[in-house]
Amino acid sequence: IPTNNQCTSNNNKKKRRYVPRSVVASSSKLHLASDTAAATVANEFVKPKRVIMDDLPIVFVYDHCPFCVRVRLALGIKNVKHTLHFLANDDVPTPTSLVGKKIAPIFKFPEDDLVMAESMDIIELIDSDERFGPTNVIKPASGRTDLKEWQKSVQSLLRTLQRPRYVATGLLPEFQQKDARHAFIVNHQLPPYDKEEWKSLDKEEKLKIYEDAMAADPAPMVEELNARLVDLDDIVYCEHYCTEGGLSLDDIDLWARLRSVSIIRDVQWPDGLRRYMDNMSELADIPLYDELAM
Repeated sequence: IPTNNQCTSNNNKKKRRYVPRSVVASSSKLHLASDTAAATVANEFVKPKRVIMDDLPIVFVYDHCPFCVRVRLALGIKNVKHTLHFLANDDVPTPTSLVGKKIAPIFKFPEDDLVMAESMDIIELIDSDERFGPTNVIKPASGRTDLKEWQKSVQSLLRTLQRPRYVATGLLPEFQQKDARHAFIVNHQLPPYDKEEWKSLDKEEKLKIYEDAMAADPAPMVEELNARLVDLDDIVYCEHYCTEGGLSLDDIDLWARLRSVSIIRDVQWPDGLRRYMDNMSELADIPLYDELAM
């Protein structure tokens, strides 16, 4: 992170280099560009003072779930100490007893005897109530369509690569037991199947499809993903936030989805995008999956 609390965004990218997952680049520039490229200097986000309540808020989550990561990001950015309760993927009684159905994330705020679901509603509460520190710290969503279009363009690719790896590691807290892993497989289709087609398959067929997906050579898909990450690097504003103007709900959504890319071995992150991933990970105190990559 730059010591001058600034990051530099270069808009004219001509050359790139890649960094391994384990290497955090020391340069304060987002991209390597020509010497004549115009640079825009932007301020780094300053984390608020630590908030520690007598009764800590509790967040019920699945570790891999991007909607759960959204809430964890908001709490981390706001610097609010909280308790994480990782639900097993086949645990139906716990969330049902809290909000009436199997869903995550779930936010429990003992001070108000409040229990609520829906990630964006939870984030709105966290960033509008002074008990969670300064308000309106996270800027509104910009409405950018390019980020959404990028996410849509890699949806099938990421499902194919990520979903089998979530369960294959056996190390994510929601998948510690076979019943939980099988519950996920039964309910989460792999391309090219849609939801209805997946429902028509029996459990053994689904398990075999996941097994075959892990056994297949991922190299062509990883190569495609690497190219798509270069495209994303072009539209991420700087190494501290993705949209000009400061840290926003754009980052909450984008980083929460990008985190799971780190579970895929041999991904080559453009250096600026990798610094963005690392900076947000440190800011929010949410680890990436580098050490679990398969």
